[in-house]
Amino acid sequence: MRINQLYSHLNGLEYLIVHKKYILAEIESVIHSVDASLAFKKISKEKDKVGETIYAPKILNKLFEQEFETFGWRELRTHYYVNEDLQTTRDTVHIVDKKTQKKEIERRGFVAYNTYNQVDFVKDRVAVEVQFGKYFAVQYDLHVKHTFFFERGDIDVGVEIIPMHSLMSEMSSGVAWYENELTNIVREGRSNPSVPIVLIGIEP
Repeated sequence: MRINQLYSHLNGLEYLIVHKKYILAEIESVIHSVDASLAFKKISKEKDKVGETIYAPKILNKLFEQEFETFGWRELRTHYYVNEDLQTTRDTVHIVDKKTQKKEIERRGFVAYNTYNQVDFVKDRVAVEVQFGKYFAVQYDLHVKHTFFFERGDIDVGVEIIPMHSLMSEMSSGVAWYENELTNIVREGRSNPSVPIVLIGIEP
């Protein structure tokens, strides 16, 4: 596959170029190493594409996973606690140590519910999500996943890899695509999301 477009939000790309050029090179190498033709084998059942061969997201995800793992990238999963009280949530949301967080929630008389956040690939404080899912998944990545790990101090930059419109048009309906997500980010303003992001649009 190849990179068609790059968008730098809050100087995410510039940070990688200056401070972690080898990380950027690895991401580019992973993308270039993925053979999209291996995923061009799903027979569509959607009424406007019945019988057509389209790209299979699950296979594409697996190909990316294999390439990232070759370079030593790993999933990051972090557990934390939530509760129903607004003020308690405000006071405990930034507590990094989950045991301390749970203790404080329970001290105030509320049930501490265990939950977690995860990102697909992390290396040297850079997080990467490869997204071939529905359109809302990218917004969740940007505003929840990347933001969560950035605010905790676990990462410096989040990278989101998504298909260009040309690739999306040969996939199942509802898949997020670069041109649309670029517009969404720009529309939301310079400081939202609050984490430096590199949005990468790819195609075969």
